[in-house]
Amino acid sequence: MDLMQTTQHNEVVQTTHSRPSVINVGSRCSQLALCQTELVINRLKIINPSLGFNVIKMSTKGDEILDKALSKIGGKSLFTKELEVALYEKKVDFVVHSLKDLPTTLPPGLVIGAVIERDDPRDCVILHKKHNAIKRLSDLPKGSVIGTSSLRRISQLSRHFPHLTFENIRGNLNTRLRKLDDDNKYDGIVLAVAGIDRLGWQERISLYLEKQDMLYAVSQGAMAVECRSDDTATLQLLSVINHAETAIRVTAERTFMRKLDGGCSVPIGTWSTLFGRQARGVGSGVQL
Repeated sequence: MDLMQTTQHNEVVQTTHSRPSVINVGSRCSQLALCQTELVINRLKIINPSLGFNVIKMSTKGDEILDKALSKIGGKSLFTKELEVALYEKKVDFVVHSLKDLPTTLPPGLVIGAVIERDDPRDCVILHKKHNAIKRLSDLPKGSVIGTSSLRRISQLSRHFPHLTFENIRGNLNTRLRKLDDDNKYDGIVLAVAGIDRLGWQERISLYLEKQDMLYAVSQGAMAVECRSDDTATLQLLSVINHAETAIRVTAERTFMRKLDGGCSVPIGTWSTLFGRQARGVGSGVQL
């Protein structure tokens, strides 16, 4: 199912399909992943207060290999494969992803049941406390080390700020912030605003990166709920929380990415806007 089909879920059959009283939900183990899963569950609880939810935590290949940049590991399902296996084996009824982690082509039999309304898609910089007075990246001293494992971020920032040095940094948000604060290696790190916002850590943000400095990742800021294509009850359950406008925008972005055969090893950025029912935007596949 294409993402655009999620915009049609609100018109799905009106009859109530049989569903279990407890829904099993798959999630990665990080604080952010669990926070995002709870955000989705809470939306569903508002509409279905009698339903119970059981969160099943699991680790993915991308979570376990932390000594290499994502582009060096290879593959397009680094943060999703184990969750999708659990769906196939019917251990879970749906799983929650950061949509930017989800490959543009899904495995057979799996679909996106809902796209959650997008939060701020921009990137931001969190600087080491010794740089509290810095207001622009251009003001950082020559050779300052910025931590990021994203080719997209490195390719754009190195073009705009050639005086900076970029070093790989991996791990969940908590780990990366600890490395910034304690390792005395990084002058700053680049992160997605949405994740920082969801965890309530907005006060840590030093600089927001605007369009002229950084095109964001395809689908960044949006969450997706993936389920089995033949699970009519779950599809109907999820249809109510689907955000059509976000689905249109991210469909356009993911189509652009699919055409370029993009993934973690290809530095693709985008910036989209919705006009009525049409998404328009700019995109770039940057050569390193």
